[in-house]
Amino acid sequence: MTAAPAVRHARPADLPRVAELARLHAEYERAAPPAPGLAGRLGTLLFGTAAPRLRCLVAEAPGGEVVGYATCAPELSTWDGCEYLHMDCLFLAPGHRGLGLGALLMEAVTGEARALGLTEVQWQTPVWNDGAIRFYDRLGARADDKVRFSLLVGK
Repeated sequence: MTAAPAVRHARPADLPRVAELARLHAEYERAAPPAPGLAGRLGTLLFGTAAPRLRCLVAEAPGGEVVGYATCAPELSTWDGCEYLHMDCLFLAPGHRGLGLGALLMEAVTGEARALGLTEVQWQTPVWNDGAIRFYDRLGARADDKVRFSLLVGK
């Protein structure tokens, strides 16, 4: 147990809670819930190879409860001709926002970028998520206007 809020790398035992937080995150962002079996799929991505691409950081409230997470993975920028760290998710459960855990998660994500020798982190948030936008603005992040698309392809 921790006496103060903390951020650490996820462990296999955290996966059911991370999957639950991902479900809450999807609900918050008005998206479809993750498909069943997410904890197992995340386990494969995070712990199934000697050098996993995906990284997952978890935020613990005082007392040790996992109340948030951030995931990130290296990606490529054709325009810049280099890699950056893409933060896919950052989420804190209701009741745990505004307590400094988001900043701790962002510090951990930028630490992952530095550890990989990367100089930039990129991410997106819904245009209606004013709280997140204010948070990212306070960090000094800059917004780029783009529309994100998704296209399912058959196997």
